[in-house]
Amino acid sequence: MIRVAVVDDEQLVRSGLRMILGTAPDIEVVADCGGGRAVATVRESAPDVVLLDVRMPDVDGLTVLRALRAAPRPPVVAMLTTFDTDEYLAAALRAGATGFLLKDTDPEELVRAVRALAAGSSVLAPGVTLSLIR
Repeated sequence: MIRVAVVDDEQLVRSGLRMILGTAPDIEVVADCGGGRAVATVRESAPDVVLLDVRMPDVDGLTVLRALRAAPRPPVVAMLTTFDTDEYLAAALRAGATGFLLKDTDPEELVRAVRALAAGSSVLAPGVTLSLIR
């Protein structure tokens, strides 16, 4: 079973992701929270994969990412955002993100991405890949 935590400032987004990922028999969303509780929630729930929003009003997702990556056994973290800017992409990858996905990702693709991340692969949204190559 792949254990996932969803960190996003919007409850509707968290609920939607929980619903989408809950359709997969091998994925369990073990926690969801806003950014202010992210580090503590991830430590408590010990997920394999964290889907982390980049921009949240209470704490920056990149700050959360750095804190999670500094843990003794850090989870795999994929940034999940509506902002596909080169600035966020570069900063997230430098800080240790293993994936960068957009919130308009197809639900089936999101499930595949979580499985790939849990298996040790990196995942980038198709449009983001072009930016990275440039």
